[in-house]
Amino acid sequence: MKNILSLCILFIGWSASAQEIQWMSMNEALEAQEKEPKKIFMDVYTTWCGPCKLLDKNTFANKDVANYINKHFYAVKFNAEGKGEVHYKDFTYTNPKYKEGRKGRNSQHLFAHALKVSAYPTMVFFDENSEVISPILGYHTPEQLELYLKMMVSDEYKKLTTAEARQKYQKNFKGTFKN
Repeated sequence: MKNILSLCILFIGWSASAQEIQWMSMNEALEAQEKEPKKIFMDVYTTWCGPCKLLDKNTFANKDVANYINKHFYAVKFNAEGKGEVHYKDFTYTNPKYKEGRKGRNSQHLFAHALKVSAYPTMVFFDENSEVISPILGYHTPEQLELYLKMMVSDEYKKLTTAEARQKYQKNFKGTFKN
């Protein structure tokens, strides 16, 4: 009986963790990309950002979103006001004006600045060669984010070169993610 109970607890724990996004640093994602090319999905957030927290709670905790991102992307969680180093395209990005222990806003990390991030949250997609594809600004529900995730994975974004083409794609998109 104890063995069955232990197996049930183990299975429940495994299935719960399988529904969480497996976040990594940008450096880890770039390293992983060298071994196995895959697109990168980056969540650029700050600790004080309310919509960023809602994105974590409502969208990234969604099992459909988590499973899809884990399967098709290297997922990066990046604090745009953090202090870590990012080694990208033969340059090391830092946050030289970072103030340890500061409450609320801090200075912007140079990597966020290089990506031209000006609002939080921003999600940034990178291709298999770590080139920036596109940023997506603001809070998105699982259903709204699904459109972008699938557009990037299928490479449809390459064909959507006009506003009309993007609107048509969005109008005809049939999502499957549940809230």
